[in-house]
Amino acid sequence: MHVLLVEDDPELSEGIVSFLRGQGDTVVHETDGMRADQLLQTGTFDFALVDVGLPGLGGYEVVRRIRSRQQIVPVMLITARDALDDRIYGLDLGADDYLTKPFQLAELTARMRAVLRRGRRSMARSLVFGPLMLDLEGRLATLEGQALSLSTREWTLLEALAGAEGRTVPKEQLQADASGNAVEVYISRLRPRLEQGGLLIRTVRGFGYRLELASGG
Repeated sequence: MHVLLVEDDPELSEGIVSFLRGQGDTVVHETDGMRADQLLQTGTFDFALVDVGLPGLGGYEVVRRIRSRQQIVPVMLITARDALDDRIYGLDLGADDYLTKPFQLAELTARMRAVLRRGRRSMARSLVFGPLMLDLEGRLATLEGQALSLSTREWTLLEALAGAEGRTVPKEQLQADASGNAVEVYISRLRPRLEQGGLLIRTVRGFGYRLELASGG
């Protein structure tokens, strides 16, 4: 994988570059946002890791320019800012994920893989989990062949849960679409309708939620 790392912290950059290259990735490292934006205009990258606090051109602006050019390269923002509003702002600009410092390099690469999996799914026409089918183009949901009426936020939460393919989705990831206790509200609305079709939304305390087949226990 051809990765662009845009980070001006020498110690962190060295660690990320070494770790990714050790996995067989090709890494281009840049410390200035403006030069990184120029590289993105002329080069082809499979993934971009972008620090928010960059000299020359901030990470948020780098992301905004990427999406304004309609480039589909996956982007993960890296930052010391951990406020929910900061995360939502970055995601709304078009970032695919948001990782707060300090972090373990194993988590970084795991989240990169998750972003790439979501990207592959977005190219598909539909998403199926047991009796649930989501038509991603028409944004139509059916459960056991019956239409399932969903609000925009219910759709977004259900798509994230079904797309995780049985893995737990962190609550903070879901909060990008429904902040605070709103996540619990929408989950509580979805649960009874899904249970009728043999699906459960299980709460993983302290972490998030997981979609399961009822027969899976």
